[in-house]
Amino acid sequence: MADTSDFRTGFTLRHKEGLWTIVEFQHVKPGKGPAFVRSKLKNVENGKVVEHTFRAGEKVEEVRLERRPYQYLYPDGDDFVFMNTETYEQVQLHKDNLGDVPLYIKASDICSVLLLEDQPLSVEAPLTVELQVSETDPGLRGDTAQGGSKPATMETGLVVQVPLFIEEGEVLKIDSRTGKYLGRT
Repeated sequence: MADTSDFRTGFTLRHKEGLWTIVEFQHVKPGKGPAFVRSKLKNVENGKVVEHTFRAGEKVEEVRLERRPYQYLYPDGDDFVFMNTETYEQVQLHKDNLGDVPLYIKASDICSVLLLEDQPLSVEAPLTVELQVSETDPGLRGDTAQGGSKPATMETGLVVQVPLFIEEGEVLKIDSRTGKYLGRT
């Protein structure tokens, strides 16, 4: 058992019948009343993010998750197939356990699979991914006084706001945490 003083970003705990990872937290000591910890929790299984307030010193059950590198192989109906890069063992995860990860990965990409007692729970995409633009409107020079942006559809179906000078066929670097354009490769 751990308590709120052990909280850190990435800390995983069992709470309300599920596994949650702390995305961010803040210890608050108001002038009047007891201290508390305001936190943002992300569900490990489905990616849902909620806010929750814990009393200072409240006990929580810490869960140790293991991250292992797996290679994404292919989609199989509603499942996605991943292979352990060390043992070549393959696992299938349902799309409901992946959240928006399929929008950021393509065949042969290396991802982190979260395991609890050797059972795969979910997948984390690499922090930055390189995806090709499959569709976007042509950008017109001189359209704006301050750089503008336009939507671009990537090869995986992800839609990203990009600068006007980006054209179809270009490979872009995308932040998988925020879904924002970082630059060209």
